[in-house]
Amino acid sequence: MDITAAVLTRCGDNQRPYGASTPLAVKTVRLDDPRPGELLVRIDAAGICHSDLSVINGDRPRPMPMALGHEAAGTVVAVGDPEDTGFAAGDRVVLVFLPSCGQCPACAAGQGYLCPHGAAANGEGRLMRGGRRLSFLGEPINHHLGVSAFATHAVVDRRSAVKIDADVPVEVAALFGCAVLTGVGAVMNTAQVRPGESLRVYGLGGVGLAALLGALAAGAQPVTAIDPSPEKRALALELGAAQAVAPDEAATLPAADVVIETVGKAAVLAQAYAAARRGGRIVTVGLPNPSEMLTIPAVSLVADGKTLMGSYMGSSIPARDIPRYIALWRAGRLPVDRLLTSTSPLSKINELMDVLAEGKAVRQIVTPF
Repeated sequence: MDITAAVLTRCGDNQRPYGASTPLAVKTVRLDDPRPGELLVRIDAAGICHSDLSVINGDRPRPMPMALGHEAAGTVVAVGDPEDTGFAAGDRVVLVFLPSCGQCPACAAGQGYLCPHGAAANGEGRLMRGGRRLSFLGEPINHHLGVSAFATHAVVDRRSAVKIDADVPVEVAALFGCAVLTGVGAVMNTAQVRPGESLRVYGLGGVGLAALLGALAAGAQPVTAIDPSPEKRALALELGAAQAVAPDEAATLPAADVVIETVGKAAVLAQAYAAARRGGRIVTVGLPNPSEMLTIPAVSLVADGKTLMGSYMGSSIPARDIPRYIALWRAGRLPVDRLLTSTSPLSKINELMDVLAEGKAVRQIVTPF
């Protein structure tokens, strides 16, 4: 079938403003039918994340051309295997950015977020079942993180989809596929924050503010935040942060039991490491450019008893955690709808990338229809 998708042809040499250079071409492309184990999904809403921007600016090199977008909610249109009883046409789903094979040692240990087969497929721009379902004039187009959500439709592996109730607004549902899964998961799964522990968040984008909400839901006190944007700091305070300060004021805050770094810069991660108390835990979810190196006092790992942890996809099991986080949202304990900045048509995607690059948005949503 023919669909509309936002396709990137160059990685890393795109000039800002993107509204003028238009690195993403919104055009008609070919989408093949789903194979057994795959789903055809109509995209209802897609969130714009720094991981999308990082492909455009070259911080996350990916094979080109690529149809971008990885955080989305949609509706199942068709199932590739008629014997698949897990999904049916009409099911509402949240799409997640790492499929898992379900059979490797990582998956068997409940760590599907570390599945090497899913990671390899994502790195190569293909789906888990092999190959690509997107093309333009007969030439294949790579998939972004197994989703390619900046489009009217997508073919995804069934393990990239989690069923949800139909009454969750699509703009809110999309956030659970990346921002919430990553930020809340970093707090609850990776750091395993306990009530009464102090927590600090570096970076107040979608993931950082989701981590702040997750910390409050987990009972962390006090929760503090660091970000250069006055608007984002004000939102953090409205959401329940005890303090929110600019980076040059961070030294005024006391050391924290848990520090979450979401910026994706090695220099900020070094600051986050220093901000943890002796015996503290530092969790990083940011994705720096591969050329960046982290320098910390090696002796501090022993002498200060600190623990530095990486967290991919919030160490989450999507089929378990997305329903759990939606339940917290329903109960009013995880008001992730407060993270929504705007809703715009897919045709505005390049201008929206400028807004994100300028640090003026938390979570922008595009609606293809």
